[in-house]
Amino acid sequence: MAVADTRARTIARHEKGIRLTSAKSEPSKNDPTTIRQIYGRRQGHALRDQQVELVEKLLPQIAVPVDGPVTATSLFGGDRPLHFEIGFGSGEHLATRADMLPDHGFIGCEPYLNGVVGALQHIRDQHLGNVRLHMDNALDVLERIPDGALSFVYLLHPDPWPKARHAKRRFMNHGPVDLIAAKLKPGGEFRFGTDHPVYLEWAMMIMNQRDEFDWLCNSPKDWTNRPGGWPETRYEAKARRQGHDVWYFRYRRK
Repeated sequence: MAVADTRARTIARHEKGIRLTSAKSEPSKNDPTTIRQIYGRRQGHALRDQQVELVEKLLPQIAVPVDGPVTATSLFGGDRPLHFEIGFGSGEHLATRADMLPDHGFIGCEPYLNGVVGALQHIRDQHLGNVRLHMDNALDVLERIPDGALSFVYLLHPDPWPKARHAKRRFMNHGPVDLIAAKLKPGGEFRFGTDHPVYLEWAMMIMNQRDEFDWLCNSPKDWTNRPGGWPETRYEAKARRQGHDVWYFRYRRK
């Protein structure tokens, strides 16, 4: 099926509020919370000496502790709004948001070493003291955050795993969304972005089955235009260069 046809079918379904619950589209009983495995590369090109120094010196200073509750006080020494980004890529969005909101605390999780190095460079160059990083599975940190402690959660351009047999690998599954719902405070916001039609349909199916969130959308432009305060990532920019549509979703915790 042509991409244009897929887009038209997807948009029509969403605007009519239809739940995608066919047998082929049902969420798997297995998902990232039960599989607990990271797929894909953990490192790309070899690091330069200056990048190695960032990993060896700066990362330990701002890494999320490996044990114990993850709270604003344990990370930043006092109470403040907490943001949590799942798979931050090279850290453009994370760093920009942290710079915009210096009195907030930001936790970013990314297993890809070269992406972590990118974030470290932003943190160093922008002198960001309100960011903590975890170079591994985001679930390991998310589970240790007290319920109702997060103000924002971000899942931006995750790997779509478009093949049906890989659906269980998608972070947008009920197990991870259960955790996100638990950790967000009432009124907190879950932001999701993708440029992949398969992931778009899957995410809509998952979120349409959730009653803990209000979808912050009054018209199609609310999910086809990037909202204010939502910095562009390099993955989004790449998608637009390739002619892809990009979709933006904001969900408020009830």
